[in-house]
Amino acid sequence: MTLTRSILAIAFVAFAQHALAQQAQAQAASAPDLEAILANPKIVKALDDIKADDERAFAEQKRITEIPAPPFKEKVRAEYYQKRMQELGFKDAAIDAEGNVIALRKGTGGGRPRLVVSAHLDTVFPEGTDVIVKEKDGAIIAPGIGDDSRGLAAMLSLIKAMNENQIATVGDIMFVGTVGEEELGNLRGVKALFRDHTDIDGFISIDGLGITRVVNQATGSHRYEFTFKGPGGHSFQEFGLPSAIHAMGRAIAKISELQTPSDPRTTFTVGTVTGGTSVNAIAAEARMAVDMRSNSTDELLKLEARLLDLVKEAVADENARWKSDKMTVEAKLIGDRPAGIVAMDSPIVLATQRAVSAVTRGPRPTFAGSSTDSNIAMSLGIPAVTIGGGGEGGNWHSRNEWYKQVNAWYGPQNALLTVLILTGLDGVTKPALIERNAAK
Repeated sequence: MTLTRSILAIAFVAFAQHALAQQAQAQAASAPDLEAILANPKIVKALDDIKADDERAFAEQKRITEIPAPPFKEKVRAEYYQKRMQELGFKDAAIDAEGNVIALRKGTGGGRPRLVVSAHLDTVFPEGTDVIVKEKDGAIIAPGIGDDSRGLAAMLSLIKAMNENQIATVGDIMFVGTVGEEELGNLRGVKALFRDHTDIDGFISIDGLGITRVVNQATGSHRYEFTFKGPGGHSFQEFGLPSAIHAMGRAIAKISELQTPSDPRTTFTVGTVTGGTSVNAIAAEARMAVDMRSNSTDELLKLEARLLDLVKEAVADENARWKSDKMTVEAKLIGDRPAGIVAMDSPIVLATQRAVSAVTRGPRPTFAGSSTDSNIAMSLGIPAVTIGGGGEGGNWHSRNEWYKQVNAWYGPQNALLTVLILTGLDGVTKPALIERNAAK
């Protein structure tokens, strides 16, 4: 019996290895001939042109950074970006009703497949923030210098190289500068994009820097604003009434004790709190904003349900403490970003793997989850990835955000090869991107 089991185990391992080998061969066979793309004279020149364009692209990046684009106030930057797209050859580049800047580059395939390449226009910083670029310790310092001014500049460098070298693709490419990616923008730009354009087959967001990290998983998030309301009163004369701030404090204490799984990664935070009118008053109103995130929709919903219950418990506790029924709470959903994932054998993931390896002449990229414009496409079942714009940086969402121009041209070079694999180089390769309605 033991010998039989050993033989069966060996046979099973051999079968599994053979199946994996066949899968790898099938994936390689289905991928377009990147070598043929790289051997094309126009592409060779375009890649060289992108590297030569590095200083101009860096200057563009700094120029974009110094155009304020606070949440819901991206208009001035959008108008500048539209102008730059028009100068690069897209005379019909336009700003849609939501505020996105859109330029369509038609291919030879009659409109299919259609790939979106995007970067977001907005920043997290409020109106009045100093956005002047400064230098310090060999780095460039400015709010939003990397997130996402680099992505916007990289996309313009990509467009410049493609148009100047008259590179023809089979599929259409829709270049988009999106609004509402950050904070309470709630991905309104890409939500409008997919609402108004139902013929999109694939989506690429250029957001972040290094090209060896690729996002193929959408981290979902729910954001709530809780408003606690009570009778309020003088801290001495009306002592004994429930306090909105005390109720909020009870809720925060309960929330802080929540336990969430590390895999799938699930997180929470009470991000902002406000309330009260005076140090000697019982607060009549208090507000807090809560962020919840998870790479799993199920875990996100579980966390949301538990957190909502804890807030209600906190209000009940505050009322019970003072033998009252005057304390209430209102919950308002202020952010909803869906989760999603793109399989590792998807053509768009395989394309990024091959492109990164070609640009860096090194190993394939690592894949991760994050909350980006790609969330919407992934949640709709549309192949999507978020790739870096090139360079190095840190201190995201801080006024001390920094950037260094280290191999920055890798970003637009990687984007170019990924785009060509997916949309096909006319007369050389077929598109790897699959038309969503091809089977209908």
